Amino acid sequence: MIGNWTGDSRFWPALGVIIALLATATYIISEFEPTTGLIIGLSALVILAAMTNIEVALYVLIFSMLLGPQVVASTAAGTRLAGRGLTLRLDDFLLVIIGLLWLARIAIHSDLGVFTKTPLNRQIAWYTFACVLSTGLGMVLGRVEILTGSLFTLKYIEYFLIYFLAANNLKSRTQVRNYTVALLFVCLIVSLIGIIQIPAEGRATAPFEGSSEGIRAGNTEPNSFGGYLILMLALSLGLLVTQESRRAKLLLSLLIVIILMTLGATLSRASYLAVIPLYFSLLFFSKRRVGLIIGGLLFAGAFVFLSPQNIWQRIEHTYSAPGGEGIEVAGRFRLDASTSARVSSWKASLTEGWPQHPILGWGITGYGLVDAQYPRTLAEIGSFGFAAFLWLVISLFRLAKDHYRRTKDPLLKGVSLGFLAGHIAILTHAIGANSFVIVRIMEPYWFLAAVVMMVPRIEEVQPVTEASVTPAGFRR
Repeated sequence: MIGNWTGDSRFWPALGVIIALLATATYIISEFEPTTGLIIGLSALVILAAMTNIEVALYVLIFSMLLGPQVVASTAAGTRLAGRGLTLRLDDFLLVIIGLLWLARIAIHSDLGVFTKTPLNRQIAWYTFACVLSTGLGMVLGRVEILTGSLFTLKYIEYFLIYFLAANNLKSRTQVRNYTVALLFVCLIVSLIGIIQIPAEGRATAPFEGSSEGIRAGNTEPNSFGGYLILMLALSLGLLVTQESRRAKLLLSLLIVIILMTLGATLSRASYLAVIPLYFSLLFFSKRRVGLIIGGLLFAGAFVFLSPQNIWQRIEHTYSAPGGEGIEVAGRFRLDASTSARVSSWKASLTEGWPQHPILGWGITGYGLVDAQYPRTLAEIGSFGFAAFLWLVISLFRLAKDHYRRTKDPLLKGVSLGFLAGHIAILTHAIGANSFVIVRIMEPYWFLAAVVMMVPRIEEVQPVTEASVTPAGFRR
């Protein structure tokens, strides 16, 4: 096969582009710790092996989403990168390699096309254009540091690469079933790891977020982990209410219990808040409301009577901070320091940051840190970018709802319902976190988005039959 490629006149230009891009990546990577080189080498070997089959590469990517180690910026790049909290993870390198090899494959086999046609292509293109335009202008005007802005913009856009890689390769229900099982299995692993942390560490967090000392010191992101768990909880519940197999329902129920235990241990208030719209979304869109109501009542009872004291303290501390701490609300409540800092940053970005550059914003990383998606988006990419963002998330909601209602296949219906509820929950989670730029949330989110957007194509290729009503992996 290699001989056939090298004999093609388009092979050598494509190889030259890849070498140039890898040389650029090597220069950027030199800003980071030496251990990065080892991780890059290992990931390259894994992906080069996986690229014998794109589907294998997607499985590798699914497992690396939450189980891949991360690399922080070195002190040499401290002022430019570390101060912005930039981390590179195994899947970042995997995505670069997969993407480059995919482009090389397209250059040789031009009939493949770069991006498959999906209902979101225009929305993604406009949002990407807004990010690049705002950040590029910020660089020209000196508001954005070139290296930092470039890396963060690439991280914003890399999620769409996951979307198109998955969409380009989704052809059958069997693939959807296998990818879904892989996503749920990874969730089970990381949830169990989170539960193991509870006795020693206090707050559950995702794997590979640092040493145990760092976890005890709070140098982790349990809020990000909570957002991921919310998304996977929605997927599990969506499948639970659409499957007929008793075995599938039992396994999904056990997974849901484990996810809820881990979610409680994150002590993430934004994640707790997101559970509410998640549940009511399922209740509204699902036809099996009786089971959801019974399950909701059981959960509420267990939460009230069995929740550990630290969960109640975490919730209560939000609005009953000690005197002199935080912001006073309505003359009766005092927000804690963390919530007060968020509220202050929201206010500053909306009343000071955004009005200075209302159309195109400051550019990505051009404005100060804002720990909430909506004011951050408005400040960084302005009204133009915020409108593109709204168009994207509203389109996702509308399309997921339509595909859920039209499909007859239980598996596709369950994934669509789970993503729909998860989408609404993540929009809520984004009130208290930068949910739509967090790697641990957005990678599985956009992978699932690709599955849901491809539901009509999959059903067109494989019409629903009697045998497919209960997919093989979900039968008794």
